[in-house]
Amino acid sequence: MANREEMALIRSARAGQVHAQSALGTRYLFGSSKLPRSISTGLYWLDRAARQGDPDAWMLIGSHIPFETAAQAPDPSLLCVWYERAFAAGVVQAGLVLAKLVLIAGHGLHDEALRRKAWRGLQAAADAGIAEAQWLLAQQIERIETSASRSMQDKTTDQHDMPLHLEWARRAADNGVMQARRRMADHAWAGSDYAAFLHWSLPVAQAIAADSSGTGSAVHQLSEEDSTLLCRCAQMLFRNVDYDANILERLWELAAQAGNKNAQFGLGLWLAKMDEKGRYIPRIPRLINYRKAIHWLTSAGQQGVADAWYVLSRIYLKAEYAGRSLADAEACLTCAAERGHVDAQLELGKRIWRKRRSERSNDIRAVHWLQKASAQGCAEAQQLLGSIATTAIPAPWAQAIQHRLIPSDYPLLAARIELATIFGLSQPEALLIDLNEADCGHCLLVDIRDQYARNKRRLILIQTEEQRQALIHTKQIFEKESRGEGRAEGNYRQRLYRLNRALSPLLNQHRRSPGFA
Repeated sequence: MANREEMALIRSARAGQVHAQSALGTRYLFGSSKLPRSISTGLYWLDRAARQGDPDAWMLIGSHIPFETAAQAPDPSLLCVWYERAFAAGVVQAGLVLAKLVLIAGHGLHDEALRRKAWRGLQAAADAGIAEAQWLLAQQIERIETSASRSMQDKTTDQHDMPLHLEWARRAADNGVMQARRRMADHAWAGSDYAAFLHWSLPVAQAIAADSSGTGSAVHQLSEEDSTLLCRCAQMLFRNVDYDANILERLWELAAQAGNKNAQFGLGLWLAKMDEKGRYIPRIPRLINYRKAIHWLTSAGQQGVADAWYVLSRIYLKAEYAGRSLADAEACLTCAAERGHVDAQLELGKRIWRKRRSERSNDIRAVHWLQKASAQGCAEAQQLLGSIATTAIPAPWAQAIQHRLIPSDYPLLAARIELATIFGLSQPEALLIDLNEADCGHCLLVDIRDQYARNKRRLILIQTEEQRQALIHTKQIFEKESRGEGRAEGNYRQRLYRLNRALSPLLNQHRRSPGFA
């Protein structure tokens, strides 16, 4: 409770006496034996004294009232003048608060003269080594540089010169501003300067790890930005020959628990002591824990990391793993292949091909995966694919008669001849092929052995859009026939008779030509 002296001071301040207002504001600002410290109340009385021309009042405001308190005032724009005067009187901190009021909060932003003073205040505070001012200046300069670059698309810059905003960000980072360190780390990562990235990111990562209690709820509250930084930092630590294994594993654990799929993959590899190809890494200084590794690799795989499924397939094949399972290994390998993993596609294609005698359609499945691996540039897949399936080469016999047939007279026969022309079918194959069974999507299955025993089962790759469209067109014609809208094809002998009948005018024409023997 205030004593008589302070009660009298309060009455005098309320009565408008400037010295009482200044004295009361000072006591609230720093606190006294009877009056509790209240920066906002101190600002109220110092502002009233400053309005009456008391220089000590606005000097106290500029020196001791922070931006957060000023921003909560009823009209912060009216306080700018006090910070401006205090800065002019040599209080550098006042320049920083003025800059934050004008450039961040936007008070008096349209006043050109005030905006220039705010800039000078910010620059002076940054030059004086105030880390907060350096980081704010870096952000403001980056905003201006970004705006300028958008309006000057043809402008070229020397890539070896660091932009001005990064210079200030670096200074702020050197002074311990975490957000500035993040900015420098992002810049280094984007430029593939991984040594610089680790330099800037490791203190931030360690601070995040220290703030985390390690419990599930606390860890899951990590932002995506935080988990990404932790994961990248762990990756770069692992690249170093000399690293702290406990810190590395802790960073990967935090990011993995927060749901970062790359961290889950990295942690799984770490626990299994394996690389992304499933090879053993002896330099990892810990015991193998396949159970935990499978947990994190599965989590990463379920988020779309194809490499995780491939490594899982390697683990399930290991003889020393108690849960060894060939079925699980192949299931994981299939998951990796479905997600575009070229090594998994190659291996799966080879495995299925080796088991082709156990299931009739295995050669078709093998071609499917080998074709996908080949499309990604796998030479081994391309070589094996060439020994299993053939490419479509037009049949000369079909080319010779294709344009001499009238489709309206022989629609189904003309469709078969067109298919033979594109895919290189023999006459028996063209007349006997069943398109519903032959179209496998990625290849054409030609198997007429049940009706023509001398023929061999073979696969023809479908590689172009023209081939796909020709197959679709032919199937549409046959679907129309199956609905009873066209003439029936008959059996093989009847089809062959129609083909020979269609060819007979061509043969007669050749017989009448000179030199026909």
